[in-house]
Amino acid sequence: MQLSITFLGTGGSWPTPERNVSSVAVKRGKEILLFDCGEGTQRQLQRSNLSYMQITKMFVSHFHGDHILGIPGLLQTMQLNSRKEKLDIFGPRGTKKLVEQLLSISYFEPAYEVVPHDLRDREVLKFEGYSIHVRRVMHLVPTLAYALIEDKRPGRFDKEKALELSIPEGRLFGKLQRGESITLADGKVILPNQVMGPARLGRKITISGDTLPCKALVGLARKSDVLLHDATFADDFSERANQYGHSTAKQAAMVAKAAKVERLYLVHLSPRYRTPAPLIEGARSVFENSFVPDDLSQIEIKLKD
Repeated sequence: MQLSITFLGTGGSWPTPERNVSSVAVKRGKEILLFDCGEGTQRQLQRSNLSYMQITKMFVSHFHGDHILGIPGLLQTMQLNSRKEKLDIFGPRGTKKLVEQLLSISYFEPAYEVVPHDLRDREVLKFEGYSIHVRRVMHLVPTLAYALIEDKRPGRFDKEKALELSIPEGRLFGKLQRGESITLADGKVILPNQVMGPARLGRKITISGDTLPCKALVGLARKSDVLLHDATFADDFSERANQYGHSTAKQAAMVAKAAKVERLYLVHLSPRYRTPAPLIEGARSVFENSFVPDDLSQIEIKLKD
């Protein structure tokens, strides 16, 4: 199943000609999960190859304007396009009240169901084929980071071993691969673990929200395929970054290194940076596999062997 990330907004605080404010779309199969929805997110969606009508769930990291002010417009646009499917909105404590307030703007009442959910630290949400793990991180207001973790996949089928056990090729191979035991013509029972290798890990994406570097995030992000991390400033502004509950690019790289992730993408860049060069330089001095995505850029996360 395809798993991809579209960076709808990689800037922080306010939009610039180069970068919109915070929003990330994760597409898994036909489903789109939206993480944060800053001002202008719906226009970014329209400029991408994604359909906002495929968004099934929205995850809000915190309630600062550059992360939520795009929500009412997006909800109303879905209504104008005759949305019928339910939309779940998850976020920190107070999300239910926030959604009620946003739905009251412009005398708007959706014809489809909008269901808000207040989340707790360390909560795990189970969905078909994946789960969302939630951790409280360190910002000036209650803020959540999220990790999407796919379910484990079956191990590899050992055809040579199956033939050694006199299993005929065909439908019995398929039953074993689905985790079902089989009975051969001579009455011998074959269990799946006799011909299947160990279960393989699914893919993992971690999104930090706005945060100082912290142990909670290192634990959440451990061995992620991709980590998206707040990198508001370069290292020469570390005091200012930390004063306002943000990380520098170098600090984000330290989290990535400690968590042993595969790739780091720096997001929530301050409007002061018209070029990402100082951010990339600082991050790569600690963690080589660091990148600054452009708005509307997409990456695909491949399945592990």
